[in-house]
Amino acid sequence: MLSTVSVREFSYNPSAMFARVEQGETIEVTRHGSVIAVLLPGSGTLGRYASLVAKGVIRLKATTTSDIDRLARYDVPPDVSPLELLLADREDDER
Repeated sequence: MLSTVSVREFSYNPSAMFARVEQGETIEVTRHGSVIAVLLPGSGTLGRYASLVAKGVIRLKATTTSDIDRLARYDVPPDVSPLELLLADREDDER
């Protein structure tokens, strides 16, 4: 789920915002209508790198919710394994 909050709203209760993110919600923080930050749950791919980012060892490319639109979408029939579908797609990729 994606929500948008203003910097002012975020500043009133940041702990509540982080609690929502812990529950899996993604929150865009805006200033004057422009997105200035995106709070993402720390599990999954980003979570793997959290400690390295915190130490300054690596920097992640800035991500916005517009990047989500570029992710491949798959319609998976109930009798097909999503993993098999992804692996087959990867085999067809000539990169």
